Amino acid sequence: MSLACQIFLLIFVFSIQGAAPANDDIVWGTLGQDINLDIPGFQMINIDDIHWEKGKKKVARFQISNKPKNPDEKYNVSMNGTLKIKHLMLEDSDTYKVVIYDKDGKNALEKTFQLKIQEKVSTPNIDWNCINKTLVCKISNGTDPELKLYVNGTSIKPVSSKFSTYRFINKQKILVNCTAENKVSKESDVKMITCSEKGLDLYFIIGVCGGSTIFVIFMVLLIFYINKRKKQNSRRNDEELEIKACRVTTKKRGPKPCQVPGSTPQSPAASQAPPPPSHRPQAPGHRPPPPGHRAQHNQQRKAPPPPATQVYQQKGPPLPRPRVQPKAPRGATGNS
Repeated sequence: MSLACQIFLLIFVFSIQGAAPANDDIVWGTLGQDINLDIPGFQMINIDDIHWEKGKKKVARFQISNKPKNPDEKYNVSMNGTLKIKHLMLEDSDTYKVVIYDKDGKNALEKTFQLKIQEKVSTPNIDWNCINKTLVCKISNGTDPELKLYVNGTSIKPVSSKFSTYRFINKQKILVNCTAENKVSKESDVKMITCSEKGLDLYFIIGVCGGSTIFVIFMVLLIFYINKRKKQNSRRNDEELEIKACRVTTKKRGPKPCQVPGSTPQSPAASQAPPPPSHRPQAPGHRPPPPGHRAQHNQQRKAPPPPATQVYQQKGPPLPRPRVQPKAPRGATGNS
């Protein structure tokens, strides 16, 4: 045999050995639930020992003479050879192999299982929009889901996704059936969609009227604000012009005060306050009275006015005091 034929035979043998067995059974498990790997067509006749392996690791064993000691473990083998796996997780996806021996120690059976884990699909949710004439079917959970839509009994092309959309045209009533499924679960929902033309017009009118109302309110507020600013600026300009005119008039006519609109005029008494007593102006030639007359004058000045009379309050600067001449002593008058 030539060298090329030998190489070809070797490659063929290795390819057969590396390939997966053709009799593998694919088993689907639900995430978070338990599963039983049953051996189809198996009977416990003259059987002594059962081994279960995950990949290349032994996970469980059952012997007729020795019953399982830890039935609460994750892996448990029953008397008929079934392997029970509790609370499946994603890492439990693997190849499981069972090897059975009889009482003579001979290999009675070998079988391989391919376990795959999927998450259960959730109930579909159907939503629609009458203005855009679109409907959406979607789910929130599920591994490798497939969505199928049926509109009025007509099947729509299924999609391998968690949501599916459909656009309907000129249909007032639509019966929608949405189904979500994968290898371990199946859920569906049915809705009757009603979209009338009046409803569409009503939605459109409400939207337009609402937008127009907001725009009108905005324009009214803007016009009010502009008018208010114009009035404030006009009033300010008028006050500035009156102040300038008042200054010009004051320079021409004299020191007469000029009243500006908006300012409070001052009374003459407040504008012309009397000077302090120590600085009051005195008339020329006035002489202070003698001490005796000064004391008498102070007593007369301190006497309160009668209650029936009203004291006249003089406005403006004080008037000059009358000159009072001192009286001569009596003895001096007789001598003269």
